[in-house]
Amino acid sequence: MEREGVERLLDEAGADSRRYRHALALLSEGRWLTQAELVRESATSRRGVEALLRELPTLERSGERYRLPLEHAGDYQDLLALAPPPADPVAHLLPHYHHVLARLEELVAKAPRGRHTLDHVAATPETVLRRALLLGARFWLPGARLLCVGDHDLTSLAVKLVHPATEVTVADIDERILAYIDEQDLGVHTRWADLRLGLPQSARGHDLAITDPPYTPEGVGLFVARALEGLKDDGRVLLAYGAGERTPMLALKVQNALSSLNLLNEAIYPDFNRYLGAEAIGSAADLYILRPTSKTAPSVAARLDRVATAIYTQGPQSVESTPERAHDLGDFAPDLLVGEWPKTLGQPRVKLSTWLAKPYAAAVGRVAVAVPAGLEGALPRLLLATKARHVRAYLAAPLAARPDGLGAVYELSDGGTVLDAVRLPPPADPAARVLRRILDNAHAKLANTWREALITARDGALTKNAARALIRAAAPWAEGITPLEAPLHHLRALPGAVAATLAGSDGLQDPGLHDAGEGVQSHL
Repeated sequence: MEREGVERLLDEAGADSRRYRHALALLSEGRWLTQAELVRESATSRRGVEALLRELPTLERSGERYRLPLEHAGDYQDLLALAPPPADPVAHLLPHYHHVLARLEELVAKAPRGRHTLDHVAATPETVLRRALLLGARFWLPGARLLCVGDHDLTSLAVKLVHPATEVTVADIDERILAYIDEQDLGVHTRWADLRLGLPQSARGHDLAITDPPYTPEGVGLFVARALEGLKDDGRVLLAYGAGERTPMLALKVQNALSSLNLLNEAIYPDFNRYLGAEAIGSAADLYILRPTSKTAPSVAARLDRVATAIYTQGPQSVESTPERAHDLGDFAPDLLVGEWPKTLGQPRVKLSTWLAKPYAAAVGRVAVAVPAGLEGALPRLLLATKARHVRAYLAAPLAARPDGLGAVYELSDGGTVLDAVRLPPPADPAARVLRRILDNAHAKLANTWREALITARDGALTKNAARALIRAAAPWAEGITPLEAPLHHLRALPGAVAATLAGSDGLQDPGLHDAGEGVQSHL
């Protein structure tokens, strides 16, 4: 009877029954396996594994672990000769990097936990290592520039451990991840970015990009388009994407999103990525290597002209979330509206992405900013992006705490879903004046503004080269970045670093790294 149920399941799956047969072979080996292990090792969805287990009534169970009893394992002896999964292109390299794998296991275990609202699911440490090895096997990495478009999996650290001569930049929305990566001191450049609002200018011109995006058509399309923005003309994008064997229509929608970008699919490595979770897709995802064509750039521009904020599968910015109602300005009379506002209000308006991308041309005194649910992490940047006297931010829900890092610029007061930021008068203290000048020019290169302010504060006693050297010693991360692109832990470190450059110190370490981690984003 048991065999009949299994055969029926295999017959119904047809040519795609290979995954089920692989799971059966694993159960027949005599090892105790959890459902999660069966899902991950066979790359079969959790629903598929559950269906298989239901057809095996004589299955042995010990807590949450399963195996076929030895007297029944022989019923499936033919499966033990099952051909192995498709060849792993870097399996032969793994034994030479056991020390790197041990380091990555430690790094992944200590990393900030994933946020379900950002669709975070951690890749296994071995997967992250194999990504680094495949990059090195497929491309020449010494001197190459790699962009990680989101990096909850810590692929950037794996690449630096295996290929230290590669220049690696991470653009991520999660302040905790950016701080954690900087803590490791492996030379990775970190940039804050909400990809719905744009890619930092300093994250352009790369040879390669890698991304493991939210697995919605909107998420994959956006992350890949931003990755392409960060590439040189003849770069490559490596994309991790997976769908369960039971959801081909979802996979088709994602394929259509990729197709609309006019990309050449150079290679697909099936089930290359394995995860600690994501059991709906078999805890596995394929790895795509995508190459832009002459038609890609205009397709990317068209895709980014219609960016939606709802790109995730869960939380306030899920693709199934309810659209927000328009905010009521109340008694506030702004000169400018930023974000989504009704056209009937009549005032000049600008998109959030444009607001962050470049300074607003006209001088304005009062600004109203609509901050959608799920974009609260952008609030410090939205406030720094103007020199307006009074900014009022309208939120979808009250903040847990006021945003930090803005005390040198604004006096903040909040009332539920409204946050008022009133600009402080110019400070008298020399260090505070330098800091204020940096933050007042948030679209400009931070190190350049700092250099000129430092020379002025030191009454011209410093040369440009000497000022650069002081800044480089106090804040090596500051070169080539704007305050809007800087992670919050760097902005929090600015006051101490500025004071050190005024004192002539050349040995300050970044204090923002010592109290990063969970507390960095506690106000969001």
